[in-house]
Amino acid sequence: MDKKLRVTGGIFGLTAVIIGAFGAHGLEKVLDASAIATFETGVKYQMYHALLLLLIPVFALSEKTKRTVWVLLLLGILFFSGSIYGLATNELTSFDFTKIALITPIAGTLLIVSWLLIVIHFIKSK
Repeated sequence: MDKKLRVTGGIFGLTAVIIGAFGAHGLEKVLDASAIATFETGVKYQMYHALLLLLIPVFALSEKTKRTVWVLLLLGILFFSGSIYGLATNELTSFDFTKIALITPIAGTLLIVSWLLIVIHFIKSK
């Protein structure tokens, strides 16, 4: 499980850098400042949670908890940051991402629950 966590964290970190660079250099001329700021929020949250994935193997969590947190973070990052990227670039696509905007808070809840599980573990540990 630790290798899966590290690889997933590395992939999300790598893609956060790539997506962030694309946003900074490729979108600055086609999106307004508000949309760029929204896009950057997606990149930040993706990177924060990529780093968390890299740290989880250091924590003395059970394999079940690690797997649960991994699933929550995987889905949370994909749908939270992914929906933010879509909403920020909505005017550039033919798909209307505002129709699926409810995904963002649901995915945010997955991220919150993953943190909550880690905090609960820390509270219970000796």
